[in-house]
Amino acid sequence: MLKEISVLPKDKKIAGVHCMPIMENGSIVMAWDKEEQLLTTIGGRLEGEESIEEALERESMEEAGMIISSEKIPFASWYWESTDTYTVWFLVKAQKFVPYSFDFEKSGYVIFNFETAKQLISKLEPNN
Repeated sequence: MLKEISVLPKDKKIAGVHCMPIMENGSIVMAWDKEEQLLTTIGGRLEGEESIEEALERESMEEAGMIISSEKIPFASWYWESTDTYTVWFLVKAQKFVPYSFDFEKSGYVIFNFETAKQLISKLEPNN
């Protein structure tokens, strides 16, 4: 279950990280999964001895060619009983986009303003 947080969980390993990048003008950046045809947050699993910060920076570059700020605010977590680990979501600032080859990724990215995000969510989940 997705749980609102303000600090990182410490009782289990954090194995996955995702972020919700916000641009200077308030627009939101999300990943587009070309295979599954859905919007998702930018992120994935930590690799090797990678830190949370390193994983978020790598995933942001791989999925959107985006450099993010060093400030990362945790806002949600998901506990995976099957692996006894957490995935944590962070709010971050999108600093800039750079040219990047997306050869090994199945996603692209989408930028939209907050009002569009609210309309999209209300279409997808009309009872919320």
